[in-house]
Amino acid sequence: MKFYLLDDDKHIRMILKQIITDRELGTVCGTGSNGHEGLEDVFELKPDIIIVDLLMPEMDGITFVEHARTRLPDTAFIMLSQVSSKEMVSAAYEAGIEFFIQKPVNSIEVENVIQKVRQNLSMKRTLQKMQELFTEDIPGALPEEQAGSTETSADTQPLPSRNESMVTLQTILQRLGIIGDIGSRDIITVVEYMIQNHAKISELTLNELCSRFSDSPKSMEQRIRRAAAAGLVNLAHLGLEDYGNEIFTEYSNTLYNFEQVRREMDFIRGKSERHGNVKIKNFLNALVVYSVHK
Repeated sequence: MKFYLLDDDKHIRMILKQIITDRELGTVCGTGSNGHEGLEDVFELKPDIIIVDLLMPEMDGITFVEHARTRLPDTAFIMLSQVSSKEMVSAAYEAGIEFFIQKPVNSIEVENVIQKVRQNLSMKRTLQKMQELFTEDIPGALPEEQAGSTETSADTQPLPSRNESMVTLQTILQRLGIIGDIGSRDIITVVEYMIQNHAKISELTLNELCSRFSDSPKSMEQRIRRAAAAGLVNLAHLGLEDYGNEIFTEYSNTLYNFEQVRREMDFIRGKSERHGNVKIKNFLNALVVYSVHK
């Protein structure tokens, strides 16, 4: 993983570089002291992860992230700041950061956050490679996210045992608050089949897949969609309570599309008349990847 460090304090940049190098978390491909300088660098260097300070002269970190994301959609952002304002933290996440780290910098926290972001980034890239399996959207869903190449592929990794996969899957559904939903049983059935037959399902629609298990495939499909949508709503509520919630940060960018999670949050706040939407096959695809790689 390539890192770019942006902070007006050179000592912070030195500390971050030392943590990344000493703990073998990746390579620092560049550093900068202000947003304008940083934008010129990152568009050329295309780092995997950018660690950026919130409060900088000329251009603050949130503005930097908003500009950088337009041309670096595959890059992950981590923000540093002494500011603890909930509104400011919320604005940073809405701008597109993955995690928020409070200053003064703690080496253990930095390493833990970087490891989490690396994991999420690898997950997204693995999902991108598998998206050819699924093309059908829930009406109104956003186009598929663009992502880069991955370091690991589901096709080249040995599958865990059935029990291990199902325990992981059930844990995820429980964390989403939908394990008791009748649709979760259908999700488990479909995902288990996908894990065991992933090379054969690219030619199937979700309805055709459901028809293998139910005499009423349309009803089964609807239950799966409702359960996935309920998970989105639950995730949005977690984000409203705490943007730094572990469940929210992990799944809002992998199982779901963050823009759609944010739209659901706006609906709950009364700021929007539109619910967030779920790309159901990407949701199922992500569950497969989690179950196989966790």
